[in-house]
Amino acid sequence: MLKLYYVPGTCALCPHIVLREAGLPYALEKVGRDDKKTETGLDYTAINPKTNVPALALDNGEVLTEVAVIVQYLADQVSGNKLAPPAGTLERYRLQEWLNFISSEIHKGCSPLFNPKLDDAAKAALMPRLMQRIAFAADALKNREYLMGHFTVADAYLYTVLRWAPRLAIDLSNWPALKEYMDRIAARPAVKTAMKEEGL
Repeated sequence: MLKLYYVPGTCALCPHIVLREAGLPYALEKVGRDDKKTETGLDYTAINPKTNVPALALDNGEVLTEVAVIVQYLADQVSGNKLAPPAGTLERYRLQEWLNFISSEIHKGCSPLFNPKLDDAAKAALMPRLMQRIAFAADALKNREYLMGHFTVADAYLYTVLRWAPRLAIDLSNWPALKEYMDRIAARPAVKTAMKEEGL
């Protein structure tokens, strides 16, 4: 059985949502944010030397890391699903465009803002670029319900990182299409279940 190592409310929520959407059997193992011990007492740094979550342990003993990789792997385990277009198609590359954009421009734009050592001036300097990137995603959603027209793993990722907006003093209501998008995804049964399992 697949095992997802996670810290509640982090980017690990994305593959957690995808596991639920895909209907795959899985186990969860929570990781201590500070001590890097899993809830069963394992040293998480031995499982994932990068030390960050998520990590996905496969049935064969291999471990996958990085959100964009894990969610594509999960989508590919379920034939006929629409969570990711078939590998090798132009649509799959479009999905990868979104996953990389979310990872490098939005996720990594948010991450420094959680650093308590970062002063207000530094945060203010980082904000314009992040807001520009969020606006780009919002613009893409003006005439569609999801990034690729239907729900994919990219939507699970964007939803996950934009959930952090209130903690970062970002008002998503500035973009009505984005606010509606977030509400739409939050209402999905798989999302509700994943959130409940993480105590969110």
